[in-house]
Amino acid sequence: MPPPSDTVKVAIQWPGAFPKLMEIDQKKPLSAIIKEVSDGWSIIENHEDLALQYGEGSGFYITEKNRNEIKNGAILRLTSSPTHTAHKLHERVQSSSMDVKLEALKDLARFSRDITFAQEFINLDGIYLLTQMVESGTEKYQKLQKIMKPCFGEMLSYTLTAFVELMDHGIVSWDTFSVAFIKKIASFVNKSGMDISILQRSLAILESMVLNSHDLYQKVAQEISIGQLIPHLQGTDQEIQTYAIAVINALFLKAPDAMRQEMANILTQKQLRSIILTHVIRAQNAINNEMAHQLYVLQVLTFNLLEDRMMTKMDPQDQAQRDIIFELRRIAFDVEPDQNSLGGSIEKRKSMYTRDYKKLGFTNNVNPALDFTHTPPGMLALDNMLYFAKHQQDAYIRIVLENSSREDKHECPFGRSSIELTKMLCEILKVGELPSETCNDFHPMFFTHDRSFEEFFCIGIQLLNKTWKEMRATSEDFNKGSREKSYFVVFFPDAFHICNISPSFPGAVYHLVVI
Repeated sequence: MPPPSDTVKVAIQWPGAFPKLMEIDQKKPLSAIIKEVSDGWSIIENHEDLALQYGEGSGFYITEKNRNEIKNGAILRLTSSPTHTAHKLHERVQSSSMDVKLEALKDLARFSRDITFAQEFINLDGIYLLTQMVESGTEKYQKLQKIMKPCFGEMLSYTLTAFVELMDHGIVSWDTFSVAFIKKIASFVNKSGMDISILQRSLAILESMVLNSHDLYQKVAQEISIGQLIPHLQGTDQEIQTYAIAVINALFLKAPDAMRQEMANILTQKQLRSIILTHVIRAQNAINNEMAHQLYVLQVLTFNLLEDRMMTKMDPQDQAQRDIIFELRRIAFDVEPDQNSLGGSIEKRKSMYTRDYKKLGFTNNVNPALDFTHTPPGMLALDNMLYFAKHQQDAYIRIVLENSSREDKHECPFGRSSIELTKMLCEILKVGELPSETCNDFHPMFFTHDRSFEEFFCIGIQLLNKTWKEMRATSEDFNKGSREKSYFVVFFPDAFHICNISPSFPGAVYHLVVI
């Protein structure tokens, strides 16, 4: 006969005694169960200073809130209560004995993972105690570092570990920390040759400060620059590299709008991109999920800088914007604007412009500026077209001339295709969306080009035109896709995941399907 659902069979341990097998009545108060167990072993300690703890796995304390999670067959341990343990550790970490202090910090780092203990230690101003130890520790024990450097490094490492674990519970606000503490943590990151564990914790603390407090973001940004984080990307420890990129992402995410473009300019510098490509993406060690996620976040934050152009409608009256369309026409047909070439006939010029705009594949042949008044993709589509025309001029001219010589029904209109392709790329690359907390889909090509979005477009528009021709597609295919809100979807599996990219992407395998 199975035991009642409100009864669980467990084994309970106590140092120096044989484990006790017993049934726990979940309806009985936990304090009564602890008293029963301690009386059974004739333990002289006050049962109020005792608690039950998981004997394996997490080792977390059992409370009235989580006791229903106990499973049949669980191994529990009778031990000091979180309150009693917190008081003891609070005293021990302030010991004048280095050995006692070190062992206390090791225990504190382990116990701090448990929210029940964490609450008790924090109630004793434990966070303040740790920050004071960090701020004054290096000065206080400076004379001892030469003869006790290993011990000192371990103490600092466990102090920072305990601090990180305690703060991860979200009990204490990040806004409470002093500039002196921030400067000290930043100094651990900026100092060369720092112990790996100290560096890891310091980077994690800086990331949390930036993400959780606007005031701390400003203070951290004054102490840490992207340039100071670059050396940490050049090492071989992927965890350190991951934390360094996480700090860069945090600074990028929380930067005021006016500063994000400035940060992006730094991020797109050849040096930083090549360092990430060489020391992270092409490193011998496989990229783990957390690193892939941080690379994905960096990619999304950078692509999001295109959101403004994506959501900007073209102003048909803006001459500077209209000049871009004139430039597209000039490059395609090698026509220099000459007001006298047609004998001053306005009608003839308009007729010629209309004819050329039709060849360029605009929907509005008379006033192509109207093609860019829909958002998305807005002006971003025109930016892509101009980039393609200037950087791959031969391919651009070939596409325009090929389509202008085809039958109307087999024409793949460059202008219209460019707008739809840009819109599709915005959807694929999540332009304007906040990074997902779980996604790790980054594209190595992002780190091989200053203008990776535009390069994606250049690949896509050529592939679209090539496949259109091979399929002998017609305008009806295009219209059908538009009506069904479904477009020619271009997949670049190799382009997105290959590292050694050349402009022509030799050997890459592309797929294009019509949905």
